[in-house]
Amino acid sequence: MTSHDVQPAEDPTLSLNDDDLHVCQDGPRDAPALLLIHGSASSTRSWDAIVPMLTGSRRVIRIDLLGHGRSAKPSDRSYALPDQARRIAAALERLGVKHAMVVGHSSGGAVATALAEQRPDLLTALALINTGPSLDAFIAPQSAAISPSQWPPTDEQLRQFASTGFSRAGYLIPQELLDEVRCMTFHTLTATMQATREYLEQQPLPDRLQALGKPLLVIFGQDDRRWRSSSAADYRIVPGVKVEMLPGLGHSPILEDPARTATSLLAFTAAHTVQAL
Repeated sequence: MTSHDVQPAEDPTLSLNDDDLHVCQDGPRDAPALLLIHGSASSTRSWDAIVPMLTGSRRVIRIDLLGHGRSAKPSDRSYALPDQARRIAAALERLGVKHAMVVGHSSGGAVATALAEQRPDLLTALALINTGPSLDAFIAPQSAAISPSQWPPTDEQLRQFASTGFSRAGYLIPQELLDEVRCMTFHTLTATMQATREYLEQQPLPDRLQALGKPLLVIFGQDDRRWRSSSAADYRIVPGVKVEMLPGLGHSPILEDPARTATSLLAFTAAHTVQAL
């Protein structure tokens, strides 16, 4: 095997100052790094279907944010988005990554924005997938929230809770994603969602990104039921931004149609690649 061959996935746990973070790596280790950040009540598993389409010429890195997936879920740590971003930066440094293109789905796009603000030297380009630009774009759910007394929830409760995350007819939420949510604590679920709200309340994402000067791709499933897809236009204040709408898809195009989403991401990464050092 040469150094350019695709290497098998690794699932190490990185012990940082805060706590343990679960990391997945796929693709050639000497290729340009592509970091994928999941959204609230999700995990690295949400990228499973799309990863094989991205690893041909990319070192694809996924990290379970603290409180999610197979990372630690402490009750005495900050889940503020700038703190989550600092943990990601520390993890990338431990992995020897000096530059990375970053893709965030949903609230993961807000974490990616916080990372861009903190470490513009690390982030070469940014792609946001169905990331609401501000709270004005949020579509309030009609279903009742899960209460502490209902935790851990049943599969049916989780499917109802997550239903607005998908719009493609007949799409069935993978069991492993339901199980990952159930592994969260009620505290980490609510604290991480509140952290996103607070970050957006402080300043809309387009305003934050406008001054950073980083290449930006915004992808939106046109039938999103969590964030108004028309709000993607708010990002047009960012110089040079590329906005793509995906008809027939909802809030989670990485799951509903990974091939179509990968096509957009690969074109963007090809245009904004910095070779690994």
